[in-house]
Amino acid sequence: MLEIPALWMFPALFLLVFMGIPVSFSMIGLSFGFGYWFFGDTLGQQMFSRLQDASQNYVLTALPLFIFMGAALERSGIAEKLFQAIQLWIGRLKGGLGLTSISMCAIFAACSGVVGAVETVVGMMAIPPMMKCRYKHDLIAGTICAGGSLGTIIPPTVVVVVYGSIVEESIGDLFAGVVIPGLLMFVLFLAYIAIRCHLRPEDGPPVPKEEFDRVTTLDKIKVTLIAMVPAIFLIVAVLGTILAGIASPTEAAGVGAFGAVVLIFAYGRMSWAVAFQVLDRAIRVNAMVMFTVLGGFLFSSIFLVNGGNDLIRVFLDTFKPTPTQLTVLMLTVFFILGFILDWVSIVLICMPIFTPLIRSIGVDPIWFGIMVCVVIQTSYLTPPVAPSIYYLRAIAPKEITYGSMFIGVAPFVVCQLIVLLIVAFYPPTALYLPHLLFGS
Repeated sequence: MLEIPALWMFPALFLLVFMGIPVSFSMIGLSFGFGYWFFGDTLGQQMFSRLQDASQNYVLTALPLFIFMGAALERSGIAEKLFQAIQLWIGRLKGGLGLTSISMCAIFAACSGVVGAVETVVGMMAIPPMMKCRYKHDLIAGTICAGGSLGTIIPPTVVVVVYGSIVEESIGDLFAGVVIPGLLMFVLFLAYIAIRCHLRPEDGPPVPKEEFDRVTTLDKIKVTLIAMVPAIFLIVAVLGTILAGIASPTEAAGVGAFGAVVLIFAYGRMSWAVAFQVLDRAIRVNAMVMFTVLGGFLFSSIFLVNGGNDLIRVFLDTFKPTPTQLTVLMLTVFFILGFILDWVSIVLICMPIFTPLIRSIGVDPIWFGIMVCVVIQTSYLTPPVAPSIYYLRAIAPKEITYGSMFIGVAPFVVCQLIVLLIVAFYPPTALYLPHLLFGS
């Protein structure tokens, strides 16, 4: 066993990551190092062939467009309009600002599908009024982090695009499958905030009544229409066309990107500075994601040819796990890796290895994929990596400490695990809509 090179690849990867080397470069470097062990002088040709396979993956062409759409929506002004509109209707409830933040995160996630964009934009708007109303710091932190994580579970999430490209499943089926679990997650988040603030009103006081005294019902309707109509149009244009079978994910992402740019003009935000910021943000995120995609493709390929298949076969022959045990084990691997690696790396490393296994034991790849999305969502909130917490640290005031953040996200992680159990024990929550819409 010890002479199998693949056995050393994951320890080497974790060592490089803990040394502070970016995950993408760690995977690419290890791929070349261990690849030379197997291919020798023909390594360059093999690597180029794998790179060509990745670049020709049509599904992945949707990623840059979705990322550009998220970057454009950050600067469009729609987030401010949505926050204002929702706050006018529910801000006076106990925990109203928290409920507003979660609701806006869900809508914004359905427009963009990019986690960082959702959390950053919502957090910058929601934290000051919550601080002003003296919300408990852990509730502020948990609400913003959990709301941002909805970008991984509410379509059009880019997690699904990457997963579908690897397992070769329909992105439309996967988007349909994630709708009900995403709504369940959203409802549980709302329920937690509402119940907590009902039992402990001091944790999330309502917005003072005088702030709404001069706002008429007509004003509320006007603000709501200005904010909600473009958002609904964008959701229908992107997600609706995919679920209706009218457009492919790439085509829908192109329409969404164009729609986001139109919103920048419509809300009067367009300028050369904004255009540069949108392009700069989109290019940086795309470069990061695509380097990680390349690294994941190379790493998983070299792992398999360097004895990874033998390791898997020895494991199965030795322990003979049942389909349920194997499914739980694979999801546990995702959960543990989520403490260390980002979601792109996890999906790209694991799914080329796990896909043959889930197909061999008769596990539905769509059902498994929805559970993967939920598990990855928990990794956004669980330390030490916890991307949502570090996104929040960049925009939160110093009074909100890391301790408050870690305490605040814990109840939301419980909500995520509840959804995971519901999907695991009742697969129709993930499979009903794909069957209804596409007959899958």
